[in-house]
Amino acid sequence: MAGCWQAEKRAVLDASREIAAKGLVVGAAGNVSVRLGGQGDELLAITPSRKSYHELAVDDIQVINFDADSIEGDQVPSVESMMHIAAYRRRPDVRAVVHTHSVYASVLAVAGLELPPIIDEMVMSIGGGVEVTEYAFPSSEELAENVSEALGERNAVLLANHGVVGVGADLREAITVCELVERAAQVYVLARAMGRVRLLPDDVVATEKELFKMMHLAESC
Repeated sequence: MAGCWQAEKRAVLDASREIAAKGLVVGAAGNVSVRLGGQGDELLAITPSRKSYHELAVDDIQVINFDADSIEGDQVPSVESMMHIAAYRRRPDVRAVVHTHSVYASVLAVAGLELPPIIDEMVMSIGGGVEVTEYAFPSSEELAENVSEALGERNAVLLANHGVVGVGADLREAITVCELVERAAQVYVLARAMGRVRLLPDDVVATEKELFKMMHLAESC
């Protein structure tokens, strides 16, 4: 049924424009999706492939199922659709996925450096440090599997030589996660350049991880 998900598609469009305006992506890089509920089969609304964000309209946002088959829209869905689907399949609590190419996070992804827990809000919002996936070719099934595995129960992952994936209960949380990863990555890179990085104490990280789990459990109830 065409037009059934206009509000959700508008939300994906607005999120796409926001990450572009904030410099988290350029051109047509990155992608945004939201899980659609209440329609029987598992579906998502996702940005199309190779279309600049400033050119997007609501009807350019594609609706696909978890086999990446088109349900609504005449554009080609994002080439990273399977990566989004893998995140949704692994994490039933996830309702939105945002993939960005922000600079400092990409620096870590290229260097193959995990982002350790260095600031409290990282652990509280992301669930701990941010792992780096094994490298896989963009848009491949292998990349989707690597993202799913490295994501685990946290809300972000670095894609080797690629960028960032942030997830959340909604698009606002997923975007905020991507922004937080970028900010923490910048702090980490600069601290390393100064010759010293002090991580959060292990007991603090453990406590904040438990708070992260409790907050997300409460949100899912």
